[in-house]
Amino acid sequence: MFERFTERARQVVAGAQQEARELRHGYIGTEHLLLAILGVPEDPAAAVLVEAGLDHATAQQAVRRLVGPGDDAAALAAIGVNLDAVREAVESAFGEGALDVRAEEEPKRRGWFRSGGSAVGRIPFTARAKKALELSLRESLRLKSGEIGVGHLLLGVLREGEGPAVRVLLDHGLDPGAVRRAVERTLG
Repeated sequence: MFERFTERARQVVAGAQQEARELRHGYIGTEHLLLAILGVPEDPAAAVLVEAGLDHATAQQAVRRLVGPGDDAAALAAIGVNLDAVREAVESAFGEGALDVRAEEEPKRRGWFRSGGSAVGRIPFTARAKKALELSLRESLRLKSGEIGVGHLLLGVLREGEGPAVRVLLDHGLDPGAVRRAVERTLG
């Protein structure tokens, strides 16, 4: 399926992994796909959301409120370790981004939908995110497109219908059906 993705859609999927890392989540969910879509506001499908007032920063705040901090941060907080304070101390001593894993330092892994994962390697997709990706293929076929673009990814997230991404849209006052129709118009 991945070979049908446009370059920008591939960047969105890779961006979802980065979004999950930045939020310290050990999984990639529909909310991370939504954030990655909003990370390319120049794409017509993402522009639908931006024009409706939902930009990346707003959605990221909503995800933080809805889902909370990553499991590592919560576990450390439970034993009295403030992960943000640790990060600040390390960055003050070694420079900004000292704890960030760089792409060239990541181990080489094969496979796209890995069932396992770690903070360093590929992060696994939730069942809802996998379903949204599968539905993006179905949306592409339904619209008789020869490829899967960012708009199809957003339609897949919308069609999945029950994940945190749709909750972010609803909490922002957006009607998923109206967003769907607007995205379909951008796809022709």
